[in-house]
Amino acid sequence: MGSRYGGLKQIDPIDDEGHIIIDFSLYDAYRAGFRRAVFIIKPEMERDFREVIGNRMKKIMEISYAFQRLDALPDGYAVPEGRVKPWGTGHAILSCDGLIDAPFAVINSDDYYGREAFKLIYGFLSKVKDNKKYQYSMVGYKLGNTLTDFGSVARGVCEVNEDNMLLSVTEHTRIEKHGDKAEFTEDGGESWTELPMEKTVSMNLWGFTPNMIAELKNRFPEFLEIGLKINPLKCEYFLPSVVSELINEDKAEVKVLRSADKWYGVTYKEDKETVVNAIASMKARGDYPEKLWE
Repeated sequence: MGSRYGGLKQIDPIDDEGHIIIDFSLYDAYRAGFRRAVFIIKPEMERDFREVIGNRMKKIMEISYAFQRLDALPDGYAVPEGRVKPWGTGHAILSCDGLIDAPFAVINSDDYYGREAFKLIYGFLSKVKDNKKYQYSMVGYKLGNTLTDFGSVARGVCEVNEDNMLLSVTEHTRIEKHGDKAEFTEDGGESWTELPMEKTVSMNLWGFTPNMIAELKNRFPEFLEIGLKINPLKCEYFLPSVVSELINEDKAEVKVLRSADKWYGVTYKEDKETVVNAIASMKARGDYPEKLWE
C-alpha cells in the first residue's frame, strides 16, 4: 500500500502516457519471452488495479489474479488482534497456490529492473530442470545502484561464491545512503555498519521452479509459531529467508545472474521525479516507444 510513499504507488503514473512502473516491467518481460502474468494484490485493490493495468494487459498476456489475504492462514492459526500488516513476500507467493504450474519469475510491482534482468531470468527459466536439488536463480544488483537519496531501504544482502552461486541472503530493513557510503542499522540508528557499494543485493527478482510453492506452504506454520510469539503485529514471512533455509539444508542451489542496470523505485514520494526523468531519458534514446502497447 506504500506506507512510506503515501498512497497506491503501484498504480501511480510515471509518464504523460499514463504508464505505471509495472508497464515497463511487463514490456521488458514480454520482450524477453514471458507470456503469462499473475498479479498478487490485496482484495480491496482489485477494481483499481484492473482498471489501471489488468484490463489492458489481458489483451497482451494471459493474466491471473492472486489475493493476499490477512486471514489466509493454516488451520489452528488466527490473525492477532490489531494486526493490519500483510504477512510478507513469502506469504504473497504462497497466495499463488494452484495458479502456477511452470518455472516462474517473481518481481516487485513498484520496482524498475531493466531490460537485461528479464532477458537473464527468462534465459535461465527456459532451460531449468531440477536435479538432486532445486534449481533456482536470482538477479543480483550492486547495492550502490539500488539506493535512494530520500531515506532508508530494505535490501537482501547476498553472499555469493566464486561460481556465482548464492550462499545466503540477510534481510536488512534499514539501509541508508550517507554521503558516498551505504550503512545499515539494527538498533534504531544508535549504531551504523558500513556496507560496500559493490555488494550484491537482491531486489526480489527471483526465478523458481513450481516446487517453491509447496516449500513455502510447508514452512509457513513454523514461521508463525515463532513470529507470533516474538512480534505478532509485524513479523514477516520473507521470501529470501526461505531461500536461505533451503540453501542451508542443501535442498536448493541458486544461480546469481548479475545485472549492471540501475534499479529505480518509488519507496518515497520524492523518488517519483527521479523515476520520471529516468524513463523519459530511456524513451529519448530509443529503449522504449512513447506508447508501450501500440
